[in-house]
Amino acid sequence: MEKQIILIVLLLITSGFVKVSAQDIPLVYDVENTGADCPEPPLPSFSELPTINALPNPFAWSDTTRGRITSRSDWRCRRAEIGAEIQRYELGSKPAPPTNLDASFTGDTTLKVTVEVGDDTLAMTASITIPEGEGPFPAVIGVGFSGAGSLPPDIFTSRGIATVQYNFGELAPWGFDVERGAGGFYDLYPNSKAGFFAAWAWGVSRIIDGLEKASGHNIDTSRLALTGCSFAGKIALFSGAFDERIALTIAQEPGGGGDAAWRVTETLEGKRETLGNAQGAPWYRENLSRFNDAVTKLPYDHHELMDMIAPRALLVLGNPDYEWLAEESGHVACKAAQEVWNALGVSDRFGFSKVGGHKHCQLPENQVPEVAAFVEKFLLGNESADTNIARSPYNTDLSPWITWQTPELAM
Repeated sequence: MEKQIILIVLLLITSGFVKVSAQDIPLVYDVENTGADCPEPPLPSFSELPTINALPNPFAWSDTTRGRITSRSDWRCRRAEIGAEIQRYELGSKPAPPTNLDASFTGDTTLKVTVEVGDDTLAMTASITIPEGEGPFPAVIGVGFSGAGSLPPDIFTSRGIATVQYNFGELAPWGFDVERGAGGFYDLYPNSKAGFFAAWAWGVSRIIDGLEKASGHNIDTSRLALTGCSFAGKIALFSGAFDERIALTIAQEPGGGGDAAWRVTETLEGKRETLGNAQGAPWYRENLSRFNDAVTKLPYDHHELMDMIAPRALLVLGNPDYEWLAEESGHVACKAAQEVWNALGVSDRFGFSKVGGHKHCQLPENQVPEVAAFVEKFLLGNESADTNIARSPYNTDLSPWITWQTPELAM
């Protein structure tokens, strides 16, 4: 595992994509989960979970007798602990990569991925646009609406970046009145208790597998971005958190179940997407409802979902005009999440921008330069791009929520 990480760092350095800094922390990895060999954390039953009123400490080991992480290398397994907790209490399990997967790129426009599990088969397709030129090209995977999600495609295409449209409906259907367990993912895993977000995140990983396996598309799979808006913004966050081959995640207006912290949202006035009224019950594992009136028993919160993307790059876009999105909660969670990138010495890899004055999922002109800066820096290697972005109308008192100190982590 360590040899694989070292190899990809060397490849990125020699290609000019990443310049070595004092931290020597990779921007991206060549495996889906670098923490696959980490020990599983304690996962108590619901009745045994303690109450945690503040946002849980992302630096504290799940086994509280171990204290806090002390080095940057500890983050690999601490990150894996958070992922295990999110799967246990909120998502359900994301299956391991399948052993039988085939992929092809046909007609210069379509990626076809076929996965076999036992006697069952799932066929996935993704429409791809390839820029003119020699390549290999960076690529953005857009969830649902287009190859750029809900972002203006020319942010990517004008910069020689390929687009890949992820058809999440092939895994599970979107909607508020759909059956739990419906869709192609559950044909492969009929006994799965996972919600749709785990299924959709698993599908993103299989598209990446397909890009790695198929030839002819001329895409550089070490320079992949992922984006989506609203419920697709949640898909982007969960997928970016659970696949470390994604160099840049851009989550646009993901709201409750995205960047908003369940605990904080519960304290806000108005109609918000709290855990108890979260949209699309099948999106989450069935027994998440146990926490509807007990969100403080969750051993994590969504600042730590974002933290799972660290040390890779993440940009969160918000829209305070929409009360339902609970953007003040997202503001608090982003401020808490930022501390992990700070501790790892890569603070420029995380940014958030919460700007109103526009419709849901329609990027305003004043956010375009912020998205472009993250694309320039983390897909194109432009080190001069300014990605130190923290824009929000809120001035919320953070002291009730962030009660822990950010440690100085050893190299």
